[in-house]
Amino acid sequence: MPSIDASGTELHYERAGEGEPLLLIQGMSATHLAWGEPFLEQLRRNFDLIVFDNRGMGLSGRAKLPFTIADLAADTTGLLDALEIETAHVVGISMGGMIAQELAIAHPERIRTLTIGASYCGGPQGTLMAREDLQLLGAAYASGVAEQVFRAMWEINLSPGFREDDSRFAAFTEMGSALPAPQPVVLQQMQACAAHDTHERLSQISLPTLVIHGDVDRLLGYNNGEEIAALIPGARLETLEGIGHMFWWEAPERSAELIREHALAPV
Repeated sequence: MPSIDASGTELHYERAGEGEPLLLIQGMSATHLAWGEPFLEQLRRNFDLIVFDNRGMGLSGRAKLPFTIADLAADTTGLLDALEIETAHVVGISMGGMIAQELAIAHPERIRTLTIGASYCGGPQGTLMAREDLQLLGAAYASGVAEQVFRAMWEINLSPGFREDDSRFAAFTEMGSALPAPQPVVLQQMQACAAHDTHERLSQISLPTLVIHGDVDRLLGYNNGEEIAALIPGARLETLEGIGHMFWWEAPERSAELIREHALAPV
């Protein structure tokens, strides 16, 4: 399993496929496994696909604490440098979408196209997880029962329609339990997300930008996607009806198709 020194941070990454480079940035408490093979398989057909674990997560090295979203964006730039990738298409979801925003503002010259999914930009209109859902998740973690934790995450991250087929829960649990998610790192990720605010700076982004958001997202409500798309000049909002936060997990083929069409569209 390859790891690389990304400007002083050891990051685990995986790279496969052929075509233009496409970098995927994952969200809070997630590892590269959270993309799911059905989604990744679709993208490898058209891209040199790079996935990685954020600092302190999964197979990456220990995280230096504390850190900000901007620090995680610097890690991502370091990864591109270490892999000798001058420019790439960038897809960030949830916290990864926040990282992608900071990356696009700080280093627009490194990004060919930008896709932000199920994310948040702060500001007066931005909304994070509802208090009742935060309490649900907190109670699950406090119980110390893994099944209860995964059930809470399953309920908050996926739409009611998707959860109707409970046989899907096994794959979700297997993904979530396969690699470590150290609690201090996850708590720091939560703090970094809460402090994230690009609301006043998104107008600086002039990249071809696609925003994807499910309209029944409980973790980062649909209004956040509307706000991001409104603030980035020329951005296009793609609404996935009846889809929850983990849209790429619920609708892998449609999600990959949207990203592929956006990245490969004629300039």
